[in-house]
Amino acid sequence: MLQYLQIQNFALLEQVTLDFSAGLTALTGETGAGKSVLLGALGLLAGARANKRLIREGADQLSLDAALYFANVERIDRQLAQLELPLCEEGVLLLRRTLHQSKVPKIWVNGQLATLSQLQALGEQWIDFHGPHEPQKLFLERNQLRLLDAYAEQSAALSAYQQRYAQWRAQVQEISELEQGERLDEDTIAFYQAQLDRIDLLAPCEDSIERLERDFRRCSQAESLAQLSAHCADSLLGDAGLTQQVDRLQGSVNELVQLDPDFEAIDARLQSAAIELQDLGDELQRLSGQFEFEPELIEQLKEHMNLWQELRRKYGGSVAAVLSKREELARSLALQGDLEGIVAEKRAQAKQVEASLWSEAKAITQAREQAAEFLSQQVVKLLRSLGFKYAKFEIQVSVLQALSEAGSSQCQMRFSSNAGHAMQPLNKIASSGETARVMLALKTVLADADATPILVFDEVDANVGGEVGRAVGAELLRLSAKHQVFCVTHLPQVAAQATAHVLVRKEMQQEQTVVNMQALEEDAEARKLELARMLGDRHSASARAHAEVLLAESAAVPSQ
Repeated sequence: MLQYLQIQNFALLEQVTLDFSAGLTALTGETGAGKSVLLGALGLLAGARANKRLIREGADQLSLDAALYFANVERIDRQLAQLELPLCEEGVLLLRRTLHQSKVPKIWVNGQLATLSQLQALGEQWIDFHGPHEPQKLFLERNQLRLLDAYAEQSAALSAYQQRYAQWRAQVQEISELEQGERLDEDTIAFYQAQLDRIDLLAPCEDSIERLERDFRRCSQAESLAQLSAHCADSLLGDAGLTQQVDRLQGSVNELVQLDPDFEAIDARLQSAAIELQDLGDELQRLSGQFEFEPELIEQLKEHMNLWQELRRKYGGSVAAVLSKREELARSLALQGDLEGIVAEKRAQAKQVEASLWSEAKAITQAREQAAEFLSQQVVKLLRSLGFKYAKFEIQVSVLQALSEAGSSQCQMRFSSNAGHAMQPLNKIASSGETARVMLALKTVLADADATPILVFDEVDANVGGEVGRAVGAELLRLSAKHQVFCVTHLPQVAAQATAHVLVRKEMQQEQTVVNMQALEEDAEARKLELARMLGDRHSASARAHAEVLLAESAAVPSQ
């Protein structure tokens, strides 16, 4: 739910701050007053592309800030995690977008800089626009199928099917590559086997290569290591070494202890030092002996190191790359032994998976057919209450001859608004106003299945009269029980039923045209005057009286 929106320097609007609540918000105003500014701001926050011409004349920067609250935040947090963006705190998503005349545009999500594609991915989760500029969403058959699957509660089944379908397609591709692949000649087979044997001789793994490199370094520097460690050991244990000096020092300290017992602590510490120095000398002597390598071991280390360097140079520079190449060589050689048998086995496996997929797809298709029939009936019933007296609507489910990512069927929504006219696909017959009302009917029927929290309708009441307008408003209000709904409307019958009302006005201030927005739900008189204006004349007593009746009737009707 959109709770807070601040707009600065957008088109003709200097600044406005709006607080919103759940339910239905009506946006009204004279034609051309600037109602599109609010919708444009929401569009930019949802990831629409921006143009610097949107910045108010005379201003340097356009800025948009919004706070959205999600009672069930898991879905949006999951999307944020996938996009590597900060999660919501206490269910609140914070969005900010700026557009500057001379600087790069910036986007923030929960305080972190984000990209436009990340903002677009988030926008798909929290808002859906329906109006003259958005009908193509409903025209796309893949979106029609998505709506049908949501209503049929097949989304989970379809997701499981799609995972198995992807695996099956990979199997089919592998079989095709095997069939098209060429047989290796004897020289190539011998070369592959030789490379495989060389890798197996080394038997590389992270630990063994680490030991090999360590031992090779020691072997290469054995003489220097032995000399240095022996020198250090002699410095500690030799005739003039530290241990001999400490022994002589201990004799003097013993005399001090005899003269004064307070020196006993120093004597004890000196004894500990003597023991530690002796241990260090013994350890250095032991280590110096480790650097004496047998000639055979030296030769083996050199051979293995040369082999490892050759393999690393050829196959990618890492243990993982070399092992990957080994698997590739082994697989190629294995295929040469019984290519026909391997292909036959893989074909049998793929056929079993395909049969299982057909079974899953058939179940999904049956669910779609049942849902399509019932959904069509519900939509027709609702469309007739929205002014289409002779409306016909159907969702035609057709079975495919081959499996696809969507299953074994597809659907097409077909519509006719007039008696005697054959039903046609939506993009062939529906005007923008008709499309918006068809979408309103679908969204209302699908309210429980649709997870998008915010819906925006623009001109949903275009070309309809008072009674139909009242029905449109009632359906919008009913839809707002499950979603937060924004509606740009010119009908007082719709605006009166809204739980919140924003008036957009275009005015002249200091020889400049500006747009102002005012929330009316807290000002009963201002809202009544706006409804009277929409009825024809705000100064007319009859129009004001009619506005009072509309508001009273709307207040008496429950929203669900």
